Amino acid sequence: MNNSVKTSMTANTSQIDSHVPVLAASNLSKTFTEGKNKVTILHGLELSVAAGEFVSIIGSSGSGKSTLLHLLGGLDLPTTGEVRVQGELLSSMNETQRGDVRNRSLGFVYQFHHLLPEFDAVENVTMPLLFRRDVNVDEARVRAVNLLKRVGLGHRLDHKPGELSGGERQRVALARALVTQPAIVLADEPTGNLDRRTASDILALLGELRRDLGMALLIVTHDESLAGAADRVMHMQDGRWLA
Repeated sequence: MNNSVKTSMTANTSQIDSHVPVLAASNLSKTFTEGKNKVTILHGLELSVAAGEFVSIIGSSGSGKSTLLHLLGGLDLPTTGEVRVQGELLSSMNETQRGDVRNRSLGFVYQFHHLLPEFDAVENVTMPLLFRRDVNVDEARVRAVNLLKRVGLGHRLDHKPGELSGGERQRVALARALVTQPAIVLADEPTGNLDRRTASDILALLGELRRDLGMALLIVTHDESLAGAADRVMHMQDGRWLA
């Protein structure tokens, strides 16, 4: 690993209180209104992820996995219950404050990479840092280049998403999730759009980076073979945990 990346990431994760869960949800429920009907997607879920832990949530399509991830990441608010990120209660914040928590503490990886097509790999990875006042453009670019080299894309720095393979695009997305030095990465079917061999490579890289950088990792997936690499596997069905 590049020493500048490792030193910077270690300095950041050393500030995490190991006694406080990186991510915690209590009595978490979500209900949507469709016309005159109310549909409850999640039912009173409890979840806690410790610093450095790798947790996978497995369930079929429609089980509520993605809805849960949106709530845990502060992209939506629960109908009841609460979510805390490093002890901070998301529902007590306004959207700007939640955005700051997302930028500071959370990294996101999706099934579809959501890269900006008009920007090259370095620019895509740099983007989250440009919202910070404490990181200048030159420092942001150095971090982006180092991480892209770390995920095996040092030869693709100036390539745009349309010039990259599916696996390469997902590696760029992974570097983008890590560039803010998050306490935890939330991944929604991160290998679901990849062939089996590429998916296995990406999962192995995620695990390696988690260990090297000291971050926690929460993956939602429908693939039991991928989920099995986690420290802890939780099964979801119809918005509830299975015993």
